[in-house]
Amino acid sequence: MHYFTPKRCASSGKIMYHDKAQAQRAADESFRERGIDLWVYRCELCGTWHLTSHDPDASYRYVPLNQQLKPHSRKKGYKPRRR
Repeated sequence: MHYFTPKRCASSGKIMYHDKAQAQRAADESFRERGIDLWVYRCELCGTWHLTSHDPDASYRYVPLNQQLKPHSRKKGYKPRRR
């Protein structure tokens, strides 16, 4: 008997899906069979589609270093220098 072995991403080890629709069908099937919510995303490294259990709307967003808020001192009477 022949079993299908899915192709996996070299960087993350996750199953590679060729298009978004195929990945979404796999996520829907997982929800029906196991009751697990999965989200679909495109991998930046390999360019194919993967599934994740982390909600992309609630995830950390990358903020460039020059746009991050600087921490403020808690010392009493501290005033930041003007530049």
